[in-house]
Amino acid sequence: MLEQTVQIVSHERDAESYFRLVLRAPGIAPLIQPGQFAHVRILPLKDALLRRPFSIFQVAGDTFSILYKNVGKGTDALSRMRAGEELNVIAPLGHGFTVPPAGGETPLLVAGGYGMAAMFLLAQRSPQKGIVFVGGRRRVDILCEKDFAAIGWEVRVATEDGSHGEKGFVTVPLLAEIQKRRAESGKRKLFACGPTPMLKAVGKIAADFNLPAELSMDEHMCCGVGTCLACVIKVKSGDSWEYQRTCTEGPVYDSREIFWEDPK
Repeated sequence: MLEQTVQIVSHERDAESYFRLVLRAPGIAPLIQPGQFAHVRILPLKDALLRRPFSIFQVAGDTFSILYKNVGKGTDALSRMRAGEELNVIAPLGHGFTVPPAGGETPLLVAGGYGMAAMFLLAQRSPQKGIVFVGGRRRVDILCEKDFAAIGWEVRVATEDGSHGEKGFVTVPLLAEIQKRRAESGKRKLFACGPTPMLKAVGKIAADFNLPAELSMDEHMCCGVGTCLACVIKVKSGDSWEYQRTCTEGPVYDSREIFWEDPK
């Protein structure tokens, strides 16, 4: 983990309210593992005390990029910044995904909304190709489809309104694939990032079919370094549960470790 002032290399609109931001960070980029995040201070936002956490999307040489959605005051200010301007970044943070080994289980990646940003580096670094299931409310919420296809991954899309791919939740084509190849259940592993209801559904599918799964728990973070305890979730501990900080012990967890309030 390092804190650095980094320079914007490029900043482009991806789709509607989504943006791709590339940062030159020679000290940070070589340290990044799939599933980790960056905690960003937006320097022009003078009255903002808190940093913003962003999943790390891609790494190339001495740069890394984030893919984000403009959803509020902080990201709106960020969206107006241009190449050559600077941000202050703490990264890489968190416990990331386990990269599938060559010849190991076939990875099935499940991503909802801009949760897709957290999955791309895992796919890029995995020697074992698999299938990525991407979902969103509308066609405009389907990100990185061409990026995944360009590195040799099969992409299956679902949208809630049916405007692109299969109509429905992303777990529908995932479940169909698992049921179709049920005899191979011991040779596949699930990885997921997205809204909590989606993660819960993926965890249940993994349990029902006895599949290993890693879930990136998307909780609101304030400090990003384990001090404020705002991002805690419940994880199993013996016959009970305990709190863990998703910014340090997570955000990625074995799905069997998570204690859901309502396991249904």
